[in-house]
Amino acid sequence: MGIFGKKPTGSGSNESAPATIIKDEEKTVKTEGLFFKCEACRAVLYKKDIEDNLLVCPKCNFHFRVASKPRLAMLFDDGQFQEFDHGLRSPDPLNFVDKQSYRERLLKAQEATGMMDALISAHGRLGGYECIICAMEYQFIGGSMGSVVGEKITRAVERARAERKPVIIVSASGGARMMEGALSLMQMAKISAALACLHEAKIPYISVLTDPTTGGVTASFAMLGDLNIAEPGALIGFAGPRVIEQTIRQKLPKGFQRAEFLLEHGMLDAIVSRHKMKPFLITALKFFTHSV
Repeated sequence: MGIFGKKPTGSGSNESAPATIIKDEEKTVKTEGLFFKCEACRAVLYKKDIEDNLLVCPKCNFHFRVASKPRLAMLFDDGQFQEFDHGLRSPDPLNFVDKQSYRERLLKAQEATGMMDALISAHGRLGGYECIICAMEYQFIGGSMGSVVGEKITRAVERARAERKPVIIVSASGGARMMEGALSLMQMAKISAALACLHEAKIPYISVLTDPTTGGVTASFAMLGDLNIAEPGALIGFAGPRVIEQTIRQKLPKGFQRAEFLLEHGMLDAIVSRHKMKPFLITALKFFTHSV
């Protein structure tokens, strides 16, 4: 059989069956989305290989950003977890409008991510230990912390205290959500107060900082863990490097605000590769459990 049609049918016939014309676009091998370049070393990578490697470049160990649901699946045993407080959504309390309304931005983010806001709270088992994990979603308005994110984290912490389960929060955020003004900033104090109560109850809280963790998130719960750990190369800070340079009128050191710089200056307890993150957390939970 030829690629343009079937062979003639019927004996003694000089007439061939009509050829099936294959359009040029049908002959083209479709590879869009199968390959992409590493943001660090620029190596061309096969998407499936990267996904199998936990979204880490095999060439240079660059850690790509991970969405909240895959992040939870990486951490919980067998990828199984139960989400709670998933129905909370912002009512747009300030009726905020800039180039478009905040309500429109929320709807677009909800459609794009399938989430109501920029955080998932879930409980399950990690290394056999029952725990609560909150994972932020950077694709939802930059993972910004509004009243819903603050409320969900606070509820998760209070639930952990009531059930005496350790808490892990995986941060990936541009900071407080400007569309909610002071209501967003209030979440910093609310979450910090809940974590203080958790600490008094001697229940462990582990903070995992990923790229990026900035603004009000860094200035509150992301740096309040009993153990603060980060992924390699993660951008971590309050104000951005460009803002700081313009303010102090000085050039910042190379690697400033990256996880390695913060570890060197005593702001982090450890930097852990994504491949080792789950066993590291299990060891930490084992330590905290036997220490309490």
